[in-house]
Amino acid sequence: MAVADELQEARMALRMIHPDPFNAEAPPEALTTDITPTELHYVRSNFAVPVHDGRLEVSGAVDNPTTLTLDDLRAMPAVEHVVTLECAGNGRLEMRPLPVGEPWGDYAVSTARWTGALLHEVLERAHPVADGIEVQFTGADRGAYLLQPVLPETNKNDLTFMRSLPLAHAADPAAEILIAYEMNGEPLSPDHGAPFRLIVPGWYAVASVKWLKRIAVLTEPHSGEFQTGHYMYQWPDRPHEAVTLMRVRARITDPARGATIAPDRYTVRGKAWSGTGPVTQVDVSLTGEGDWNVAQLEPPKGPDQWQDWSFDWKEIGVGRHTLRARGTDAAGNVQPDVPAWNRLGYGNNAIEVIHVDVR
Repeated sequence: MAVADELQEARMALRMIHPDPFNAEAPPEALTTDITPTELHYVRSNFAVPVHDGRLEVSGAVDNPTTLTLDDLRAMPAVEHVVTLECAGNGRLEMRPLPVGEPWGDYAVSTARWTGALLHEVLERAHPVADGIEVQFTGADRGAYLLQPVLPETNKNDLTFMRSLPLAHAADPAAEILIAYEMNGEPLSPDHGAPFRLIVPGWYAVASVKWLKRIAVLTEPHSGEFQTGHYMYQWPDRPHEAVTLMRVRARITDPARGATIAPDRYTVRGKAWSGTGPVTQVDVSLTGEGDWNVAQLEPPKGPDQWQDWSFDWKEIGVGRHTLRARGTDAAGNVQPDVPAWNRLGYGNNAIEVIHVDVR
């Protein structure tokens, strides 16, 4: 089967946002399992799937620059890590006024089991110099950018996807950042960054650079379009901030929005996650205002993956009912009632509101 046909077949189960570059949400049922099947995992791309020569350059301000292949990475100790990834623009369609950017609904989030080599071990081999401050990650993807660049001197017709992390974080063993080459026990697919990609737990997925081509230690901050232009919270009333950690969020997965259910007891279920987690409490409201009820929250199965929660809804009257879910994480962050509006529409973690009809 041709590569184009394989891509088309792999994309059939997703809810397409844009065909080229391909962007698609997971279907609602993808949020009901611990691990999202690969074919249901959302896809976010800024450019078309690139051709990759299978080589990863590690250079910049290091004593031992090197080039690694997939075989080299596989020869290193393999680490498996389950990580929830969420697009920074998830929920953009619910902001008012509508921000610019891809029109993401609420399903640009998924959880997968990633396998790869630890980034800090790769950096140890390269030995960053003493005055290194950041690590820049360059993908093989490049081309014309659909959106208007924020930085004035950017050539939108010739952009390469590049991001950076503080060296202290990138080199921290506790961060468990992976250079992943497998997803759910299989080699990475083209849409998910083959042959290898970065997986940065806890951060919005923009940090998890796909089709990784080059790792470079820097002695000055990186200031590219995808670092200080886009993927910034451009607040209307305060200084801009970088998009980093995922914000706490609880989602209702059952019942579905607009569902019709019987007037009987019903177990409301959902998922919750946070980049500053774990999530410590989920509350459910059965009205537009009034009391919040504490849901049953399952302990985390891992430090960087979503958690299950449930609420036993009793004495359901006939009619239309409004359900809300609100998460709180270990850092004390609580979901707000309304999105924190910013011009590019990032980080919407407002309380979800759905309705169901009881007949």
